[in-house]
Amino acid sequence: MPSLFSLSFLAPVLLLAVAAFAFTRPGRRPGKLPQLSELAALSAVALSVLGLVQFAAGGTPAGTAGPLGLRADLVGLTLALLVSFIGWIVMRYSRTYLDGEEREGAFHGLMLATLAAVLVFVQSGNVWLLLLATIAVGLGLKRLLLFYPHRPEARRAATKFALVWHGGDVALLLAAVLLASRFQTGDLAALSLAAATGGLGLAGHLAVALLVVAAILKTASFPVHGWLTEVMEAPTPVSALLHAGIINSGGVLLITASGLVQLSPGAMAALAMIGGFTALFGAAVMLTQSAIKTSLAWSTVSQMGFMLLQCGLGLWALALLHILAHSLYKAHAFLSSGGAVAAVASIRRPGPVAVPSVGAVFKSFGLALVLYAAIAALFTLVIGPKTAQALALGAILIFGVAYLVAQGLADMAPAELTKRTVLASLATAIAYFTFQAAAQGIWGGGLPAAPYPGPLEWALIVLAVLSFGLVAFAQSLFPLWAHHPATAGLRVHLANGLYLNALLDRAIGGFRIAKTG
Repeated sequence: MPSLFSLSFLAPVLLLAVAAFAFTRPGRRPGKLPQLSELAALSAVALSVLGLVQFAAGGTPAGTAGPLGLRADLVGLTLALLVSFIGWIVMRYSRTYLDGEEREGAFHGLMLATLAAVLVFVQSGNVWLLLLATIAVGLGLKRLLLFYPHRPEARRAATKFALVWHGGDVALLLAAVLLASRFQTGDLAALSLAAATGGLGLAGHLAVALLVVAAILKTASFPVHGWLTEVMEAPTPVSALLHAGIINSGGVLLITASGLVQLSPGAMAALAMIGGFTALFGAAVMLTQSAIKTSLAWSTVSQMGFMLLQCGLGLWALALLHILAHSLYKAHAFLSSGGAVAAVASIRRPGPVAVPSVGAVFKSFGLALVLYAAIAALFTLVIGPKTAQALALGAILIFGVAYLVAQGLADMAPAELTKRTVLASLATAIAYFTFQAAAQGIWGGGLPAAPYPGPLEWALIVLAVLSFGLVAFAQSLFPLWAHHPATAGLRVHLANGLYLNALLDRAIGGFRIAKTG
């Protein structure tokens, strides 16, 4: 009989052991500790790989939680490998970045302990262990955000983070209590099976709603996104770990509990609406930011919103792929942000951008959608029919490419630019369906299939496609009205996030914290 123990379970144990050693020498230049921390993180990567090999060889039963509440399925092991790999890169970077800092040893201990908590979280197969792990992640990250405690901005950001993050913990605690009382178990696989068999009931529906609330809080979604844009006072490795790993916790929670969440149409609708709006809002604000790390933070807000939209549409495998791609990209972006200004300055500036007319914009959207429909039909013939949700998400991505096509169809655009933008539309459609098929083939067997859309789902699909399409259309026409006096005011309002963060500050006492620091 296969063992319930996976070698990947040893990774957080090893990291905690080295973290405990690091806390015994918390000061400046703690000997070989930085090298030992990097070695521990690299060992965690190796253990995660061995766990995947063990799973592939049939050494662990898929989705089964062991006595400690950990599970070794393909989703959890993939996330463990992702987290451990990013952790290793961040710890390697920290060796030189933190060299000579007054609390260098303590930093390594906090990073390793937080990383261990994230590894436990992504491999949890029990709702109670999920709760304990996410509380530990929040406690560790708050201490890292306060690495420079003399900075008032750091104290304010840490306070806001703690209130929002642990608010999510409270929602998760209440959900766990309701689920345990309704189904008499905390095992997520057993919960999904029981709910699918006997229905969620009132307690189950309330629990799923609370799971969605927890996910929204932990992904810094609208309207509680403000704390994520203010954590730049922490060292860059902390920002990289946060944006590349910890902020995904809400998505990981939803994917882990997808068998429960998908049984509630209301919860799925809430995810789609809040996620879609957050994606559009974060992208609009990001375009107005001048600071590189702040722009990356708003990019994360937008990306997490898009990931929630994918979950709300029932595209769980694509949401997981989004987490992987975004984590790797954002880790690289933060760790290389120091050289970004010099890199941009060295780029030879192009000539004037071709301004498309209204007619060119209409043509670009029509052409992009025609090319997308042709590629979708081809993939349908080769691979099989696509769900309405998957087709809608692809259309949303194509709207982003249509902006580039509009540049290529402008009257003053060179022929080479026109050709290149059309090819970009084709490449995007092909890449989307290829990656979708790959994600479904790898993880789809362990995740629920997208539900057949009813009236509510169709309404949400149409709303999402129209919303993203209208925003992309307005963006394509931006050069025509960029110099209008109203545009300058709009830019200022967007640059300040429509002042929603200030309202959150006032509600939780953030201004008071800054004044008394």
